[in-house]
Amino acid sequence: MKKTEQQAGGTPTVQVIERMFALIDVLASREEAMSLKEISEKTGLHPSTTHRILNDLATGRFVDRPEPGTYRLGMRLLELGNIVKGRLSVRDAALAPMRELHRLIQQPVNLSLRQGDEIVYIERALSERSGMQVVRAIGGRAPLHLTSVGKLFLAADDAQRVRAYATRTGLAGHTRNSLTQLPLLERELAKARMTGVARDNEELELGVRCMAAGIYDDQARLVAGLSISSPADRLDESWLPKLQHTANEISAALGYRPGNNDA
Repeated sequence: MKKTEQQAGGTPTVQVIERMFALIDVLASREEAMSLKEISEKTGLHPSTTHRILNDLATGRFVDRPEPGTYRLGMRLLELGNIVKGRLSVRDAALAPMRELHRLIQQPVNLSLRQGDEIVYIERALSERSGMQVVRAIGGRAPLHLTSVGKLFLAADDAQRVRAYATRTGLAGHTRNSLTQLPLLERELAKARMTGVARDNEELELGVRCMAAGIYDDQARLVAGLSISSPADRLDESWLPKLQHTANEISAALGYRPGNNDA
């Protein structure tokens, strides 16, 4: 048997993952909580093995224990499911407006989401005529503080969370223009809060500048950012109203209405 390298405890990693999936599938088959004995019988796993893996899943909030000895699917799966659902709906709503914006400005238009301390590019509209060589493909990642969309997400955080981000990441830079000092970043985020727009001035890649506007859902939550990338010497401020209009159009398609976020 040579499925994979063994963990310290001697159980092959792939086998453990397969057992985790089997346990989740069994729990998903019932609405009510299930006993350890029943789960063990349905999966064919030894009760001690079942108990150990369920406890690990409970630690990660993938499984809940409503009562001692009973288990059901946890809220973490719901959270992850909502993230996936949100990403799919954002992309679906954004695709046509992004392509129209690209047609108007002939520069790459990017759709990005936050994932932890990074943004992830999930869609892009571009053509060879833009004169831009895109370094980060769809699925690529970049630090929040070095990108226009990332700054939008940081601007939505309070001061304490921004400081915590700076501590975790060290605000590492990629170019001589990168904002690697917290006071400079905080000043930039204050501008983004006032204007609703954020910028990347060759902070991620030399020779590339970006501007970004936020996309909001029906709960007025910032769920994504729309950005325009261009060669540094060709970024045109006349694109900004078009960018904001497109971001607003996508937000409206997600159910956002001005005033939704009034507290």
